[in-house]
Amino acid sequence: MFAKPFIGQLGNGHRDGITSISKNFQVLNKLATGSSDGIIKYWDLSTSTELASFKAHYNSITGTSVTPNGQLLSCSDDKTIKLWSVNSNDYEGVEDTELNKNGLIKTYYGEHAFKSLDHHYSDNLFVTAGLELLLWDENKSKPISNLSWGPENCNFVKFNKTEKSIFASSGSDNSIILYDIRTNSPIQKLIQTMRTNSIDWNPIEAFNFVIANEDHNLYYYDMRYMKKALNVFKDHVAAVLDVDFAPTGQEIVTGSYDKTIRIFNIKSGHSRDIYHTKRMQHVTQIKYSMDSKYIISGSDDGNIRLWRSIANDRSNVKSNKLRTKLEYDNALKERFKNMPEIKRISRHRHVPIVVKKAKEIKNVEIQSLKKREENERRHSKPGSKPYKSERSKQIVGMVFKNDEIKTGKDKGEDVEFNGFDD
Repeated sequence: MFAKPFIGQLGNGHRDGITSISKNFQVLNKLATGSSDGIIKYWDLSTSTELASFKAHYNSITGTSVTPNGQLLSCSDDKTIKLWSVNSNDYEGVEDTELNKNGLIKTYYGEHAFKSLDHHYSDNLFVTAGLELLLWDENKSKPISNLSWGPENCNFVKFNKTEKSIFASSGSDNSIILYDIRTNSPIQKLIQTMRTNSIDWNPIEAFNFVIANEDHNLYYYDMRYMKKALNVFKDHVAAVLDVDFAPTGQEIVTGSYDKTIRIFNIKSGHSRDIYHTKRMQHVTQIKYSMDSKYIISGSDDGNIRLWRSIANDRSNVKSNKLRTKLEYDNALKERFKNMPEIKRISRHRHVPIVVKKAKEIKNVEIQSLKKREENERRHSKPGSKPYKSERSKQIVGMVFKNDEIKTGKDKGEDVEFNGFDD
């Protein structure tokens, strides 16, 4: 209850709000961040120091990604994508005024502003989102394929960590679309009631992914059967802006507009922990460290904060006697976790008064909606208003690429949704 999960912030942070955080999947302690003022910084987590800094773009950084060979890709609203060298050996003896010139490797030019990008986990390919969904080769200056399906903008893209040729995108029409770069085409589209802000794939279960939604919830899907979600994660009281899987695949961490961070077990619908500070603003970016022991958050106030994933865990060297005691304590808590008093203590969390009040108001609203639906069902013809499960009520419809081919409609035209019953 009284554990302190907050460790500190990285360096002096940024001068503007954090818009992008990307991990280096090859090492444990390296991280890249981008902000609204066009600055990119590359950090060493173990020392909380800044290894490199670039004035990368004229507009806000909308996406960053560390490539498999340790370089850094960035994109922005200024219609450019840039490839940077973030190897600290390249900057020894270099003045700050020359840093941008020496760090920049290549620039790619587009016709429209870019909203997001993600790099393939092994090949020299990356995908960008914007007015068009484009697939690029690092060695070519123009996109090698246009994968856009429909006229709507794409806001976010994410490659699968295991099935590396699959990636997902979210659109401004509240859609989630799955693509396969082996066939160079989309697979299926899922339409929801509200917009998706972020997507992340489970690193252990290759077919499963989680989405952060504007309706304050997160939804966990299996791409093989998307008629309903595997799980719904609730507790936030404002739009969820970002989500990230732990490398173990057993937990997710989320950042929200309500200025809090929550940690969920994928088998539970409610958060096991909530992190917050007095000065932290809207949490726009959130990531797990590569050893799953730490969480890195970026917010509108320009700070990059470091947290423990388990609030009462300490990373110092422990004696054999202390380690045995901690294991015994954990076994006791696990054994008696269902006793009412123990359960109350383990679930108790202090939250900001604004979040507490918003949660109470939200509960009243939800109960009112449920009562209204029940009254309508009671005074309607039997069977005319069937019950809808929490895991499927957010879904409007689905479209498969084969449906479009069968109807003979051209790419980019509207396609009727295949509705389905719960």
